[in-house]
Amino acid sequence: MGMDKKYCAICAWRGTCQKRFSVSTDSSGNVHCPDYTRDLAIKDQDIDEAKKKFGG
Repeated sequence: MGMDKKYCAICAWRGTCQKRFSVSTDSSGNVHCPDYTRDLAIKDQDIDEAKKKFGG
């Protein structure tokens, strides 16, 4: 895998996160959150398909 993708939508804490509307993001939508933890149940292929489907 190249660069690690960090989006609120794939964070393990997304269901209970209190910071998702206040964390900074870069131009690609990657979050800069100290609490970010990748949800390992979501595969890279699923992320790429969702980005294509929703125009990401």
